[in-house]
Amino acid sequence: MRGPRRGGVPGGGRFSRVGRFSRGGGFSRGSGFSRGGGEGTVRQRVVRMILVGGVIVLALLLLLATCGGGNKPATTKDDGAARKPVTNVLDRAPRLSVPDAYDTGRGWEIIGGSPDVAVAHDENRLAYLERVGGDRFRLRTIDPETGQRGWDGEPWRPLFAPDRFPRLLSVTKDAQEYFVTWSYGRLSADALRPADSIVSLDIYNASDGSRRRVETPWADAPQVSAAGPAILISDGKATSAVIDPATAEVVKVPPGSLGYPKGCKECRKLTEVRGVTEKGLLVSGAKEFWVRGGWYSRQGAPKDTDSASGVPASMASGFILAKWQKKKGASDARTHEVWAVHDAATGKAVAQVRCRKPAITPAEDPRLIASPDGRFLIAGRLAFDLDAKKAYCFEETDGTQPLTLTTVSDDGTAYGAVSARNTSDALAGGGNPVKVNLTTATPEALATNVRLPSAETSGVGLFRWTDSKNHPHLVGYPRRG
Repeated sequence: MRGPRRGGVPGGGRFSRVGRFSRGGGFSRGSGFSRGGGEGTVRQRVVRMILVGGVIVLALLLLLATCGGGNKPATTKDDGAARKPVTNVLDRAPRLSVPDAYDTGRGWEIIGGSPDVAVAHDENRLAYLERVGGDRFRLRTIDPETGQRGWDGEPWRPLFAPDRFPRLLSVTKDAQEYFVTWSYGRLSADALRPADSIVSLDIYNASDGSRRRVETPWADAPQVSAAGPAILISDGKATSAVIDPATAEVVKVPPGSLGYPKGCKECRKLTEVRGVTEKGLLVSGAKEFWVRGGWYSRQGAPKDTDSASGVPASMASGFILAKWQKKKGASDARTHEVWAVHDAATGKAVAQVRCRKPAITPAEDPRLIASPDGRFLIAGRLAFDLDAKKAYCFEETDGTQPLTLTTVSDDGTAYGAVSARNTSDALAGGGNPVKVNLTTATPEALATNVRLPSAETSGVGLFRWTDSKNHPHLVGYPRRG
């Protein structure tokens, strides 16, 4: 395929193998006391009473130790969950066909884990959910660089039917990383009104697994996200609640408190709370968007665009991806649009690129994905180099054969597929796999059977596959060298 169209600034090692994990051994039975008579019997009875009393005291101590409060470090006790959730990839065959940059001779594998995983880059932890029995789930963590097990959360029951996994997110506030699991449903099977439903969240400190539980009433099906420094619950419209991951404080924001900008008629149409920034809620209307109590999109409109046309698509790593219409009268206003990334703190456009309008508008906007260090951003056919302040749109000049990107690493290597319908299709093998060097914007075709990484962290690519028994597998392969 041809190279991308470029945009720019507006206006201008260690890896160790991991063996299989197995359950620890239990207590073995010893020989009992034999019967006797006389003085020996009395002594034996005394000994028995002392032993029984000791056992009772020990049991009480164990009970107290396991019934502590909710904000305690997680344990690594194996209580009957999957015996070998993490295995050495050398213990199985065949190896997956992946890009040459990854070493399939080393790595780890999780079997039967959740579709969602979450990563705490600074803590070097990857979290996933696994089933415990028939109706409970538990959060587990590993070191993605080595595959070694970290802390485990306590098993819990979600509010909905246990035939599907709860959702899993990650959020960072003040340099502290958290994992968040959530479910939605009714506290009681006898509840009849939607108002009896709640959103239940467990917020884990990524460093030690200490947990806070938050439950808040919610009448409608919720949308829960964590792209900014807090957790956002919304109804997909103007009603929202913000949860501070550090304190578990819940602040509900009614539609009348969104701080509509003066003179923006379109802001009161199709109003939607989109996310949380360090400055406040990100809100949009039918056109234009703003941060409550902060900036307004007209102030940061990219060059050569209609300043009243911006609509946000997604957020990641302190940046907002937004779509803008060309200025009226521009020769390409009917065929092209502008995509820009904005600094979430100021609203200023950092980089922008011109793309052809699709023949059919996608049902979902592209999701912004950041490299682990935050320098590079990708979203569908779009890519941004924040250090160089450059942007790219990977497609042919007539808009055909767009490239859907799935992941990007710290060195600017991105992977994706040409002519895939969306990111899920590309990860499932749709389209033709491609590697792109974002520092030079040079695409390179890969073999058609290459499986694309769904993410990368700590120099390890994450790959998914499903076996013949429909068991999901997540494999971590390290980069070579």
